[in-house]
Amino acid sequence: MPLKLLSTLLFALAPMLASAAPATPLALVVAARKQVGVTVRYDPRYERLAYPGGDVPMERGVCTDVIVRAYRQLGQDLQVLVHEDMRKAWQVYQQQGRWQMKGPDRNIDHRRVPNLGTYFARHGTSLPPSKEANAYRAGDIVTWRLPGNLTHIGIVSDKQSWGGVPLIIHNIGEGAREENILFSYTITGHYRWQPR
Repeated sequence: MPLKLLSTLLFALAPMLASAAPATPLALVVAARKQVGVTVRYDPRYERLAYPGGDVPMERGVCTDVIVRAYRQLGQDLQVLVHEDMRKAWQVYQQQGRWQMKGPDRNIDHRRVPNLGTYFARHGTSLPPSKEANAYRAGDIVTWRLPGNLTHIGIVSDKQSWGGVPLIIHNIGEGAREENILFSYTITGHYRWQPR
């Protein structure tokens, strides 16, 4: 069996095998890191997804897919959680104003940075953005504003740069990577969400 196929199969089965795994910050980092070298392309196209548990093929995705897949490895389906929260609190999500949403859409709700930020703020802890590296812990979620007014999201790693800055596990255009980009862009959100 080719290694890439085996990696994809193991990644797909991991939620079933690890559904009882504790959703610790380090477990989230490990789950995100497993995507590095597996998700190798950035692909933002809209697709109809299965529900629950829907995903685009593992070899491609966007920055939000890194977050969704990592939590799914810990038994948390953000596709369902975000979609259901949007149904309950539509006006809160609609106030973001970035998307021309007419209503919740289970195919894309969880794949939009502002929606994930809103969900984490509503159900976790929203921390003020900081320029201090020690404010960020492994497993924290960070959002940024990129040039061109684009949004981005990643997971803080347990590894650091030589200068002591936590690395980020994310997909900014060339697949999932673990890089020193925490302070490369304007930080717009900092969240901690450890599901029960």
